[in-house]
Amino acid sequence: MSLKKIYLIRHGQTDLNLQGIVQGSGVDSSLNDTGRWQADKFFDAYQHVPFDKIYTSALQRSVQSVQKFIDLGIPHERHAGLNEISWGHREGTRITPEEDAYYYEMLERWNQGETDVPIEGGESPQQVADRQKPVLDLILSRPEEETILVCMHGRAMRVLLAQILNYPLHQMDRFVHQNLCLYLLNHTGSMYWVERFADVSHLA
Repeated sequence: MSLKKIYLIRHGQTDLNLQGIVQGSGVDSSLNDTGRWQADKFFDAYQHVPFDKIYTSALQRSVQSVQKFIDLGIPHERHAGLNEISWGHREGTRITPEEDAYYYEMLERWNQGETDVPIEGGESPQQVADRQKPVLDLILSRPEEETILVCMHGRAMRVLLAQILNYPLHQMDRFVHQNLCLYLLNHTGSMYWVERFADVSHLA
């Protein structure tokens, strides 16, 4: 049985994360000092892993989070299909329940099963899943890449995990995350299982 190990991480912290400002696919922010520290801690903990390939989104915060691995000479590909969901007109704004009831109403609609409804000016979870699938198919079509590192974004990670673990998309919020957390997945060719779930022990 051929086994592919997928180290799936969320990018490190940005100033906009810290300020509670929505980023999405249209805001290409950089890591802040804490995010760079998180990236260093992850590198220190996992630099011994023999990664065959690194996949990131096209956004710089995901690339910066794994830059030290890239600097080792590990092959790296950027794919816009792994970008964060587009939050449309909400990108770049600070969201609180008091300030934007519509935003929270959309999250609730998605949780209730309306995952094909896009947020105003942006994407739906189903649209994100649809653009992720070609990237996922590409990754799985390369059996020679036995151990890979994938860095992406919070909402997009939830969509991806629901998709590959065969959860209904409206249950994506089961998959918790924080900056530079790790999901370690194993793929046998016919199924996935999760070895580590939102692990942040490397940040201790």
